[in-house]
Amino acid sequence: MSWLVTGGAGYIGAHIVRALGAAGLSPVVIDDLSSGHASFVPEGVPFVQGTILDRALVEQTLREHDVEGVIHVAGFKYAGVSVKRPLHTYEQNVEGTRVVLQAMADAGVDKLVFSSSAAVYGTPDVELVTEDLPKRPASPYGESKLIGEWLIRDQAVATAEDERPLRHTSLRYFNVVGSGDLAVYDTSPHNLFPLVFEALIEGRTPRINGDDYATPDGTNVR
Repeated sequence: MSWLVTGGAGYIGAHIVRALGAAGLSPVVIDDLSSGHASFVPEGVPFVQGTILDRALVEQTLREHDVEGVIHVAGFKYAGVSVKRPLHTYEQNVEGTRVVLQAMADAGVDKLVFSSSAAVYGTPDVELVTEDLPKRPASPYGESKLIGEWLIRDQAVATAEDERPLRHTSLRYFNVVGSGDLAVYDTSPHNLFPLVFEALIEGRTPRINGDDYATPDGTNVR
């Protein structure tokens, strides 16, 4: 038995793959390498290069590797860019999640961990974000993640009386930073820390947006 990590050649996905291996579980990776790197996949881990939009490929991977659960990390994650590319964002994140759910149903896989985002909350006007806050996404990216959660919830309801109902959880996080392995690092051209380090390496002062936040120097806190 194994666990499929969609987007497992990406920055976050590659860390998940290593965590699964360290826990004695057998990871399998599917990734189209649109933002991931084949070199991030550890030697010996089965790697299928392809898109999660290809239902037949996803189902084949689930069956061939005797997958018992899916950790769905693949997706288009840039909130700012999603405003300019909403159709692409919805295709990758909404249709991609629907296809993964369909392939899981067809292959009899009933466990799912979904990589959602704190972007589903938009910009809350409170200091502490909790799961009880209203969901008010402020970008197509945040909207696509919330719709993904709805799809998963509805599929769980639809299979509740089945012999193997869908069991799932969604993780709402943001601004992932750091590296648990020297071979894996954040290569995103949009993420905060790569931008900061790039500026420092080039001898530039990192740009910090905002000067009117309720903090000692007026800059925001992440």
